[in-house]
Amino acid sequence: METILPIAAIYLLTMVIAVPLSARLGLGSVLGYLIAGILIGPVLGLAGTDGEMADLQHFAEFGVVMMLFLIGLELEPQALWQMRRKLIGLAGMQILGTVAVLMAVLIALGQTWQVSLTLSMILSLSSTAIVLQTLTEKSLMQTAGGRSSFAVLLTQDIAVIAMIALMPLLAQGGGTQAEGEAHQGAAFMASLPGWGAALVTFAAVGAVVLIGQYLVRPMFRYVYAARLSELDTALALLIVVGIATLMQFVGLSPALGTFLAGVMLAGSEFRHDLEGQIAPFKGLLLGLFFITVGAGMKFQLLLQYPVVIVGVTFAVIAAKALVLNCVARATGLKGRDRTLFTLALAQGGEFGFVLISYAVSLAILGRELAQVFLMVIALTMLATPLLFILNDIIVRRLAEERATDIPDEPPEQQPIIVAGVGRFGQVLNRLVTMSGFQTTVLDHDLETIQLMRRFGFKGYFGDPTRPEILSAAGLGRAKVLVAALDDPEANLRLVHYAREQRPDLVIVARARDRVNVYQLYAAGADEIVRETFDSSLRAGRYVLQNVGLSPFEAGELERIFFRMDRANLRELAEVWKPGVPLEDNAEYIALTRDLNRQLETALIERFSRGPTAPHSVDDEDADEAPEHGLEAPKRKRLARRSEDAGDAA
Repeated sequence: METILPIAAIYLLTMVIAVPLSARLGLGSVLGYLIAGILIGPVLGLAGTDGEMADLQHFAEFGVVMMLFLIGLELEPQALWQMRRKLIGLAGMQILGTVAVLMAVLIALGQTWQVSLTLSMILSLSSTAIVLQTLTEKSLMQTAGGRSSFAVLLTQDIAVIAMIALMPLLAQGGGTQAEGEAHQGAAFMASLPGWGAALVTFAAVGAVVLIGQYLVRPMFRYVYAARLSELDTALALLIVVGIATLMQFVGLSPALGTFLAGVMLAGSEFRHDLEGQIAPFKGLLLGLFFITVGAGMKFQLLLQYPVVIVGVTFAVIAAKALVLNCVARATGLKGRDRTLFTLALAQGGEFGFVLISYAVSLAILGRELAQVFLMVIALTMLATPLLFILNDIIVRRLAEERATDIPDEPPEQQPIIVAGVGRFGQVLNRLVTMSGFQTTVLDHDLETIQLMRRFGFKGYFGDPTRPEILSAAGLGRAKVLVAALDDPEANLRLVHYAREQRPDLVIVARARDRVNVYQLYAAGADEIVRETFDSSLRAGRYVLQNVGLSPFEAGELERIFFRMDRANLRELAEVWKPGVPLEDNAEYIALTRDLNRQLETALIERFSRGPTAPHSVDDEDADEAPEHGLEAPKRKRLARRSEDAGDAA
């Protein structure tokens, strides 16, 4: 305890300093963890002894197991069955292709075929932990490239089982596994006859399926009855640890077993509770795993053989990228998905550390050669975040080059310009165009524009914040500009520029939140719409209806809230100060409290009067006037236009 506490404090301190800094610099958390490990290991020498490091790494590898369990929770068996072609075809081509290429290179360099086959199998694996973590962080998991990468990673984890079974057959001189190595399961399986090993394997997998399908639910109900949240956490950990232990005992991948258990529980009513209990442990252990990888890098070896190790590292990445690109082309991946698939999986994997140790214990690899390739795998893993950055750069360039796929005629100059067709702009554009009006749609996402055109809507590729694009789109003659960009800063720049160029232009702007409303109001937008405000009011009305109010009463309260909140927002905009946080603006806070009291009083007073006749037309409700009162409300709206500008939020 006395020795582990200082080491734990050093790891945690380095983690909380280096990782947020790396994330702010746009390098991602994985590279931050690796850099933190390098700092406390090779640079400062604070990572502890080799034995302590090995113990920590074995413990941290359990983060990978937990990650596969959580991924399994997101995939129901039907979804997994739909991936069968990718699991067998796509991943099979990647593994066999990589093994063939690397084995040929290693034999050409003078290695025996046993060593070449062993190393090529090990290097064909990719880092499940780093790749899935980075894909999740960058929201790329649901892309075609992300799903294909996941299929390959999952199959690689399954292939580890076959590799462990094959390696004893490659042992030179009848080498046997050293005692104390973490492969007792494989030794147990090797001691059984062929039919016995197969029977045990099928029994273990069947046990996992049965546990997930029939045992977990009753256990959760039993534990839940105690009403102790810590027992929920204990049960979630028991499921993962117990299944991983069973898999390890029979020589199978713990990650594979927990993944299967997760798949079995994907449709369970306890799925989200399991996910919530396991996720914090997964994140912490994965971070610890990456730190131990960085701390365990032998830079003395790199200094001793710099050209060899760096050269082999680049060769491994290049060879894997070549095979992955060929596989992507053969399976129809295109554009950014092919680039992502090629670069995301071009590194070595964490299972490589385990398999190299196993190969050394079997006397397949010499210790010095093993140390070189351990360093190579670590360097390829360290390069992975940089490969993702390279992927971002290539994708941006591909988008610019493919812009020629869009007809190069200038955008048609219509009276309405819609800048941005994300989840907000798409609905707005459909309403306007289907009502018989023509729009000019601009967006800097090429795939979005191409998708629109396939569905029959005209759109044009270009950055709406660039003056030349707006000019070509007809800003000089437009009547209405809809600023609906996803990026609030870009949207604000667009409104600023459009108002400077066209003081008479009507600008309808999308706002992210109240502060963004104030910014857009100051920039000169006429009509500002908070993107979730109206939908939130509708949801609130449904809540009121379901707690006892009539539809009319709930609708009346909704209208009062809308009317007063819209008016209050204009008053608050007058006291808002750019650059000053709302909580530091005393005048804003005081006015907010006063307006909230007025709003609450108005709602309660309306309730206390009891239901009245159905809603009648007045100045405030002119926008919802019935047909017989159209003309008068229209005049009132026009009269109020200048004082209500910007309040429709």
